[in-house]
Amino acid sequence: MTKDDRVIAFGKRVREVRKEQGLSQEKLAELANIDRSYMGNIERGEKNVTLKKIYEICDALDIDIKQLF
Repeated sequence: MTKDDRVIAFGKRVREVRKEQGLSQEKLAELANIDRSYMGNIERGEKNVTLKKIYEICDALDIDIKQLF
């Protein structure tokens, strides 16, 4: 499976915001009700997440969805 550059860029942005907020990957996953390994897949651009999961990540980071794109 080839990776989509947009999915990779999204994952990098999630990681960037998470680190800016001083959150561990594990803590963000917990706050977003996402398995930690799945969160890692998202951040590495290995998973094309659903819109619902994107909103859950945004809620956990307390940011507007626009900040991830």
